[in-house]
Amino acid sequence: MEQKLVAVIIMNWNGARLLAQFLPSVCKYTNSELADVIVADNGSTDESLQLLAEQFPQVKVLPFSENYGYAGGYNEAIGRLRCYKYSVLLNSDVEVAPGWLEPVIDYMQQHEEVMACQPKILSYADRGRFEYAGAAGGFIDCHGYPYCRGRIFDSIEEDRGQYDGEVADVFWASGAALFVRTESYLHLGGLDRSFFAHMEEIDLCWRMHLSGGRVVVVPQSVVYHLGGGSLPAANPRKTYLNFRNNLLLMYKNMPVKAGRKLLFVRRLYDTLAFFMFVAKFQWGNAAAVLRAHRDYRRMKRRYTTFPDTNLIGLTPGSECNIITDYYLHHRRRF
Repeated sequence: MEQKLVAVIIMNWNGARLLAQFLPSVCKYTNSELADVIVADNGSTDESLQLLAEQFPQVKVLPFSENYGYAGGYNEAIGRLRCYKYSVLLNSDVEVAPGWLEPVIDYMQQHEEVMACQPKILSYADRGRFEYAGAAGGFIDCHGYPYCRGRIFDSIEEDRGQYDGEVADVFWASGAALFVRTESYLHLGGLDRSFFAHMEEIDLCWRMHLSGGRVVVVPQSVVYHLGGGSLPAANPRKTYLNFRNNLLLMYKNMPVKAGRKLLFVRRLYDTLAFFMFVAKFQWGNAAAVLRAHRDYRRMKRRYTTFPDTNLIGLTPGSECNIITDYYLHHRRRF
């Protein structure tokens, strides 16, 4: 039997309910001649494996004896599935639309320099709006803050077709539905397990740019993401991970001198954020900022090699300052 081009990989850990809800659309609208749908199971103890055997016999199962986590699980899965030219890291809470796979794979086939792509990501709960985690493609501003076409901070745009049309270059593609060239993913070491959660896909895309690759959004492909299933936006744990990982993201991917200067500015901004949380009596989030900086100082020692190229200012969208644009000029759209 001829090897298929694509592995659509869904990472699962005790997610039987989400599999039952979202896997039917993936099976229905994924071209079986082009791709295999594979559930990589992180040692689930619920009825996930039974559900897959009974209700989704067409789905391949890659069972792990332990929980590798999100990043580690995908690294393990893609390492074992390296025979596929392309891998799709698809969240278990994503519903796909008809024809979601072909436009992206066609574009990657025609453009060998493209290492990662994402579809247009809309909200599962409000289908006329973009979804927070990726929207219509991600960027990073002059101070290293991530934002998206269709979402800046918590302001989420209605989808009026404003980002449809041509394939667009972006700085990062969302991990909710991340298409990667398998060889590039493995060559660059995959997702950084140290991040645990949040911004690990931005880190991967940054490394792809540094290695000469492109990252794009293909709006002809559409998926609907439930989102927010792991941690609510106001959860101090989410605050901690976002602040810590954003610092690690910049530290490891920038030249030493430029990184030192930018991180000094960012820590001033984070100090303002700390006092903002205090002013709102959000003590948990204020403490999370302090813990994030403490653990950043400890964890940054893991990284000992740094690039010579500073991509901030060289890539689209990285010349703007979304802090001043958003809070001073009240700009809520890309």
